[in-house]
Amino acid sequence: MPSPDRSPTGPATGPLTRRVMLPAIPALVATPTGAVILTPDGEVVETDKAEAAARLKREPHLIVHTRFTARRFRVRLGDMAQPYDALELFGFTFPARFCTPTPQGLARALGLEDLPAVPQPEDLVIALATATHRMVATLADAAYPGREQAAALAATMDKAGWAWGPSVTAALGAPAPYAETGWLTGLESWKKLAEWEEPAPRGRPGNRPVAPEEAGGRLRQLVGPGAEDRQVQRDYAAAASRAFLPREPGEPHVVLAEAGTGTGKTLGYIAPASLWAERNDAAVWLSTYTKNLQRQLDQELTRLYPDPEEKAEKIVLRKGRENYLCLLNFEEAAGRANAGVALGAGGGNPSLIPLGLIARWISATRDGDMLGGDFPSWLVPGAARAGNEGGIGLTDRRGECVYSACTHYRRCFIERAVRRSRAADIVVANHALVLTQAANAHIPDASGEPLQSEMTERVVFDEGHHVFDAADSAFAVVLSGQETSELRRWIRGAENRRSRRSRGLRERIGDLVEGEDEGMALLEEAEARARVLAGPGWQSRLDAGAPTGPAEQFLSLVRLQVFTRHPDDRTPFSLETEVSPPIEELPRAASAFASGLAELARPLRALAGLLSKRLQEDGDSLDIQTRIRIEAAHRGIIRRTGGLIPAWTAMLQGIGHEPDEGFVEWFEIERSDGRERDVAMRRHWLDPTRPLADVVLDRAQGVLLTSATLRDEPVMAPAGDPLDPFPDHAPAGDDMHPDDRPADLHWASAEVRTGAMHLPVPAIRATFPSPFDYAHQAKVIAVHEMARVRPDVLAGAYRTLFEASGGGGLGIFTAIARLRAVQERLAPAMAARGINLYAQHVDAMDVGTLVDIFRSERDSCLLGTDAVRDGVDVPGDALRMLVFDRVPWPRPDILHKARRAAFGGGRYDDLIARLRLRQAFGRLIRSRDDRGVFVILAPLPTKLLGALPRGVTVERMGLAEAAEASAAFLRRG
Repeated sequence: MPSPDRSPTGPATGPLTRRVMLPAIPALVATPTGAVILTPDGEVVETDKAEAAARLKREPHLIVHTRFTARRFRVRLGDMAQPYDALELFGFTFPARFCTPTPQGLARALGLEDLPAVPQPEDLVIALATATHRMVATLADAAYPGREQAAALAATMDKAGWAWGPSVTAALGAPAPYAETGWLTGLESWKKLAEWEEPAPRGRPGNRPVAPEEAGGRLRQLVGPGAEDRQVQRDYAAAASRAFLPREPGEPHVVLAEAGTGTGKTLGYIAPASLWAERNDAAVWLSTYTKNLQRQLDQELTRLYPDPEEKAEKIVLRKGRENYLCLLNFEEAAGRANAGVALGAGGGNPSLIPLGLIARWISATRDGDMLGGDFPSWLVPGAARAGNEGGIGLTDRRGECVYSACTHYRRCFIERAVRRSRAADIVVANHALVLTQAANAHIPDASGEPLQSEMTERVVFDEGHHVFDAADSAFAVVLSGQETSELRRWIRGAENRRSRRSRGLRERIGDLVEGEDEGMALLEEAEARARVLAGPGWQSRLDAGAPTGPAEQFLSLVRLQVFTRHPDDRTPFSLETEVSPPIEELPRAASAFASGLAELARPLRALAGLLSKRLQEDGDSLDIQTRIRIEAAHRGIIRRTGGLIPAWTAMLQGIGHEPDEGFVEWFEIERSDGRERDVAMRRHWLDPTRPLADVVLDRAQGVLLTSATLRDEPVMAPAGDPLDPFPDHAPAGDDMHPDDRPADLHWASAEVRTGAMHLPVPAIRATFPSPFDYAHQAKVIAVHEMARVRPDVLAGAYRTLFEASGGGGLGIFTAIARLRAVQERLAPAMAARGINLYAQHVDAMDVGTLVDIFRSERDSCLLGTDAVRDGVDVPGDALRMLVFDRVPWPRPDILHKARRAAFGGGRYDDLIARLRLRQAFGRLIRSRDDRGVFVILAPLPTKLLGALPRGVTVERMGLAEAAEASAAFLRRG
């Protein structure tokens, strides 16, 4: 590999311990039409995709992102000559550091100053060689931190066959003896993690208020001197402060605040929230719907606490347990992969390489979050969850944790986050976690008392327009093969014994009830009764028509009913059908399954009673670890016997009878890419904001629900009356900015979809318009000739529009299959124009990484679904055209049809489509200097025009005219 000056690599400058040694291999950077290659003798060569693919098969290359490169050139991973992936070297050298996984992103992350602002492919391939040289030189520096572990780990990975092994071990030198460092293989990262400490209880929060002028003062501190003076932001902060007033009888404590894009609402609510937390010695939970906004919130909070140590103390990011690495899972995986190597037997073991990269990350991570945290998704694809391509399954699995019985309990990332949040001022969480906490907190335990919740009494729901969907998921009940199999595994453990830790109920509490004949008898009975649930291999038995046990027999009949009544069972998509009327044998099977569940619940409830009794009788003499184990086991049993099993039983007993009012039930065969994943009976609230209002809004001391798209704006009917999407629900409350009656009606949808309409006291309502001049900054075009066209015609339309914009295009699709069909046809045309095209559900990257790449490459284009429609921030010229493939009507499944009937018929469809269009339009203009074109490839009904900002008009024209008008508008900008 040549050095940056295209001459043979020589000694690097700086305080190095040894020479930098790099392999003499070519470097390759993909281009839209092929690749640019830097040969070992310094020559830059351009080649097409076919020749690049042949080269990758023939000899090793220095590349960026192996999976993406293989997919780009249509080369199977197993057919590639061993690649030298620069991202692996970056992940080893700078663990837990952010890097956009492209040659340009790598160069920027390493601070290569001589890279042009708009680099050409030849610049990037040279920069790639430079970046590699710099990373190895960094490792060779005598002051490199963490050298002892890095050296031990590099030696282990070198033995396993890591491509970078010889270069890295040469740079780091031989590892010091174990007796001196404590590192054997370097994989045992958990050994050096600090242990968490239990914080002192904080007690109940105080009730000192935050005055509007005080919120304004904190806001000025946050935005800093010299920042743009925004009166609307100060007004918003004043309104948000009303969620932090002491609660009074008969007064509202819920604030609905719509703040248009550009108002600065994030800092606007951080100001009063942070003041309240400081004054009242309690945390405020800031909840988002998307991981993107959670990450943005964390970045904004650096303004509040610029000192990293203070921020680490005051701010905590929280997610569900399934997001965090489990150290016990990692140790087990490392032990399996390291067999023989740790004993010095040698021999290659490729599975050690990804684990070695993860071990480096463990030593540097902020909080152990593998999904959306500082773990690079491109480093080890599928590492977090088993079942994905290359999946290892290292995150915590539901019900698997043994808590204080785990040898890593005092270092556990999850337990650390829980304890840090108890002492924090701000907890940045997500809607799913907040609502799950609230729902579980009101399940009665064995004594009739509710379980305890971590959640604070002051909550801010950003992306408040999504609380309806979040509540829909949180309060739904799923009775499926996977769910019942999970419960069986939680009770009986891994029956196939492939796991070294079966983690059944006996492993959790066996020693806690040991010596009590009743306790052991109840454990044995629970294990025996759990056979009523779906067991290992249940899917194969259902496919073969040979179910075993009540759960599988019930699910087999559910599957039969779906196949019998669905008109097209050959579709690759999920199938569903109504529960009533059931096929002949189904009620009998449901009744047998319900009886089995009741028999299972009895010994489990008795075990919970024994644990509760021990806490009461022996509480003073129990050590803290034993107490924690008993409390955790007790909570786990109560959540299942007090919530899950009774809900399943009620669903089963209702089959063959009139459905419960207020709920929607259906049967489903879940499919993904044509493969059957699960068989389920589902039960959702018709209006999920009812439990939301009951367990969250009504019980909290103060709640702020905020969004740029909180309200709907129905257009006027010909007679002049507003088309109210919820005619049966009169709006309530005092608008802080009173308007005319149509504006009042705009709040009806917000109150219905946030649960505010179910509160005994009306919510406070406030509206803050965007400061942007949308009429001059945006052009909206509806292409009237494109309704329901073939994929090749649709791809041609995207090509025409993206070429007109010169890239910078975001295509949003309402169906994954249509996205893939268009991508396949569009990619060659974009490549011919030198435009990089990326696509969700196609490229080997998660959506967050794709958005990072799209944001960093000015002229690239990105195709995606609703994940890029919501919560994505791409300011500037990188996004200058947004194209919707069609009107985003909701899918008319069983659940939606029931809600449409309850919430105004077709007007409910219109509401959802308008809100989706508003969210999509909000991606386009993110600053006062942005300009963009919003195109929908379908006729846009007049009733949906309320989705657009006031002053923006829709121009209806043909495709060629739309392309010409778009190019002219963007040129003027």
